[in-house]
Amino acid sequence: MGKLLRINTREKTFTFEETPEAYAGLGGRALTSKMILDEVPATCHPLGKNNKLIFAPGIMSGSPAADSGRLSAGAKSPLTGGIKESNAGGLVSQKLAKLGITGLVLEDKPEGDDYAMIVINNDGVEILPAGDLVKKGNYDVMSALWDKYGKNTGILSIGQAGEQCLKGASIQQADMNGNPGRAHGRGGLGAVMGSKKIKAIVVDDKGAGRVEVKDKEAFKAANKRWVEMLRNHPVTGEGLPALGTAVLVNVINEAGALPTKNFRQGRFDHAQDISGEAMAETIEKRGGIPSEACHPGCVIKCSNVYHDKEGKYLTSGFEYETIWAFGAHTTIKSLDDIAMLDRLCDDFGLDTIEMGVTLGIAMEGGMIPWGDGTAAVELLSKIGAYAPEGKIIGNGALFTGDALGVDRVPVVKKQALPAYDPRACKGVGVTYATTPMGADHTAGYGVTANILAVGGSIDPLKKEGNMELSQGLQIATAAIDAAGLCLFVAFAVLDNEDGLPTVAEMLNAQYGLELTPDDIIELGKSILRNEKEFNKKAGFTAVDDQLPEMFNDDFPPHKSTWDFTNDDLQKTLDF
Repeated sequence: MGKLLRINTREKTFTFEETPEAYAGLGGRALTSKMILDEVPATCHPLGKNNKLIFAPGIMSGSPAADSGRLSAGAKSPLTGGIKESNAGGLVSQKLAKLGITGLVLEDKPEGDDYAMIVINNDGVEILPAGDLVKKGNYDVMSALWDKYGKNTGILSIGQAGEQCLKGASIQQADMNGNPGRAHGRGGLGAVMGSKKIKAIVVDDKGAGRVEVKDKEAFKAANKRWVEMLRNHPVTGEGLPALGTAVLVNVINEAGALPTKNFRQGRFDHAQDISGEAMAETIEKRGGIPSEACHPGCVIKCSNVYHDKEGKYLTSGFEYETIWAFGAHTTIKSLDDIAMLDRLCDDFGLDTIEMGVTLGIAMEGGMIPWGDGTAAVELLSKIGAYAPEGKIIGNGALFTGDALGVDRVPVVKKQALPAYDPRACKGVGVTYATTPMGADHTAGYGVTANILAVGGSIDPLKKEGNMELSQGLQIATAAIDAAGLCLFVAFAVLDNEDGLPTVAEMLNAQYGLELTPDDIIELGKSILRNEKEFNKKAGFTAVDDQLPEMFNDDFPPHKSTWDFTNDDLQKTLDF
């Protein structure tokens, strides 16, 4: 059993403790959500001393299991006011696991303004001054720390947005090339790290042993089948490696579910200009990297590196949701402008979904013109300059809508909706409304059966079957997040009868257990119960589990509407 590393950010002290019985066997989202429920007062201020920021590798992280290197970050969200788990690839999860650290917990809050950084390695822990990194973006921070501590060191850091404690602030992770291309984006967790005056965390596993696997031969056999599933599935083995997540631009546009001009219609006239096909062609032409892993051991390889017109690095981890948010949502049609906005978000430490939706609200309110990429770049740059306009938009879509007097603001639990319109993809719409996380497609990706015909097919325009679809996916996703597995493994799991049993086999071989698929599903349910309980204590009610009234309007091209009642949606939460 691993240990918890608790760091008191006010006293600049740390302690290791044996993982308590209440947290035994938990990892990833299961651990962060349980600890937040048990240790964080639900009514506390998210930027106050009583909130905690928790990083937890998944149960399988550090093992040889393919695509098991995801890290969960959890806290009370400054954006939603509820519980939050934000999940990212990168290098940190597997390194923490190899160092025997089940969870890294940042507690309390300094009284002064001096920033610190945390260095964790096989020799112990150091809490060092970080004044030289203050007001620097994540690119400079990660470059400096890789120069000092070595390449392939795990880095977590905040940029200017986190320092200002803005609600849209992310925590960035160094990717495989040392760039801040992996993000704990949603929910403003970068603001929590900023409130605790931690600029960066360095994790170095040199000299650490391997994660123990009880039955190596059984694990090897199960992992072989696991890799085979992932490589043979048309989504994880073909579509994602070839075009990245941006493969979805044309698919979702054709389905009439691509939210355009602040969710006014489901098709964007310039979708082809910002599509995965256009992106891949541009990357190839400019000498970028069309397909790479977001963490060691990933076999899907849906990440990428995008170069500018001069063939120089511009951004990495250029994803569908980012392209949609800065593209169709704002009607910006230049892929280069969108890539620059992505780079700024990575550098300043901002959630690209929240910021893309926010720029659309800024256009809605007349702050900048619709479709003006240059104006969008200039406005977003205000955050890095600590300017007043930056402090408005950096706090997200709802805050910006309030500031500009805009009533058309697509949020649930104060968090911006992602890249699928809920009226044309109702399975994911149910997830937006009911997940404890605020509007979040990754919490229960109903696009699978609604549009991609993965795991069956359910009409995306009708109510029938979509509450059950969302419920099942929310439960399964919580368990996937606990394991430290990439969300995209769900495609293969849903389309292979032995998908979930194979995950159980790997867990059993690693830990010497006798888990069944039902045990894994029960773990997912327990996570959601914990999260709902925290939100209930924080003051959330059934009224919070609904979409804003803007979605009562007819949605072209389908002329569909959002027709779920509160009573309907509460059934999704009953398990």
